[in-house]
Amino acid sequence: QVQLVESGGGLVQAGGSLRLSCAASGRTFSSVAVGWFRQAPGKEREFVTIISATGGVTYYADSVKGRFTISRDNAKNTVYLQMNSLKPEDTAVYYCGAKWSLNNWPSPHDYGYWGQGTQVTVSS
Repeated sequence: QVQLVESGGGLVQAGGSLRLSCAASGRTFSSVAVGWFRQAPGKEREFVTIISATGGVTYYADSVKGRFTISRDNAKNTVYLQMNSLKPEDTAVYYCGAKWSLNNWPSPHDYGYWGQGTQVTVSS
């Protein structure tokens, strides 16, 4: 069992930065891949990035590549999302999710565990 809690969201001006954290409980955290998704009002949940259990493999959506960086510290049971050069279109609720493998990583339906989300608002 894995429980996830996101934090670090807030209001930032375009061009600014935020770092989100996804803190996990459970002894199996180092065995799961963790992804970040986002959901804007009226839109479907959208894949942002994922990191493998060991941190050696990452994937990014084209829309955030070069601006966002995912990392993890298994000793602290935490995954981070560093977001730079933020744009108004990055505004959404950001969720972290955990899954047991990297298979089908862009689909939110394959993630067995989710946090409650944290709001990110980027003003123009």
